[in-house]
Amino acid sequence: MKSLKIVFAGTPEFAAEILSMVAKTSHQLIAVYSQPDRPQGRGRKLVATPVKQVAETLNIGVFQPESLKTLADQDALRALEPDLMIVAAYGMLLPEAVLKIPVLGCINVHTSLLPRWRGAAPIQRAIEAGDHESGVTIMQMDTGLDTGDSLAQARCAIACTDTSVDLYYKLLNLTADVLPQVINHLAENNVIRTAQGEQGATYARKLSKQEACLDWSDSAVMLDCKIRAFNPWPIAFSVLDGENVRIWQTKVLTVASDSVVYKPGTIVKHHPQGIEVMTGAGRLLIQQLQLPGSKVLSAREVLNSKAARFAVGRCFGE
Repeated sequence: MKSLKIVFAGTPEFAAEILSMVAKTSHQLIAVYSQPDRPQGRGRKLVATPVKQVAETLNIGVFQPESLKTLADQDALRALEPDLMIVAAYGMLLPEAVLKIPVLGCINVHTSLLPRWRGAAPIQRAIEAGDHESGVTIMQMDTGLDTGDSLAQARCAIACTDTSVDLYYKLLNLTADVLPQVINHLAENNVIRTAQGEQGATYARKLSKQEACLDWSDSAVMLDCKIRAFNPWPIAFSVLDGENVRIWQTKVLTVASDSVVYKPGTIVKHHPQGIEVMTGAGRLLIQQLQLPGSKVLSAREVLNSKAARFAVGRCFGE
């Protein structure tokens, strides 16, 4: 099997994990691309991306262009004479000219079963939508948004308690299995390409803090999915006494039909395990929450100190 000369492009922690996987293969990792260092924190100090930090520990050269649209940056990539470019959460669009530079083109690690959930937030949108299954697609990149031919897919179940963090680690484990296989198949010219098509295609738009506000007229199931999807960021919240209460963990309750009609968002009961709230359809048990200026606490801990604030009959969203 030919040893491929590989260039890797990525930026966040997820991509850094994949970079470490690529470094462990029998192929040659010749260069890494990542977004420029950005100022962070109160001191606004420049901080290296997670991918750059891993690359430096591997003693691999790092390129950090503002974009790959300039001829100079494209020539720098071309001079490396790569066989393959692997892209994972790079955060920059690759021009068609760049896609054509590596001998075998550019492949992308995408955390969904394409064509479902093309776009920036496939993990979160899958959970928010109540999907029962997710997976990883290794895709040959083209000029569209996650529209290239599939080279391989691996699947996993989404549990009813999975947060975005839980699914993130499941998909990392899948990637560790499938990506090295795809690289080897490319080296052996033994890969099967499958066109995606448009049937079942959906778009996973980027998350925003604004959409994290809960609408209690939604069903308990929908609210629970959203809360799990938005954990660990941006964290779902609801307003009480004019302050945002962040809600970290919930559970959908199975209850008999209500003889009393409650407004959605109304606290209807205190449990040893949490705070029971009426929704547009069913009841939701809040198990972990966070008050402004406080750490994440169990609902029981909050009730021990602030029972009046969360008294039965009070209503979120007011």
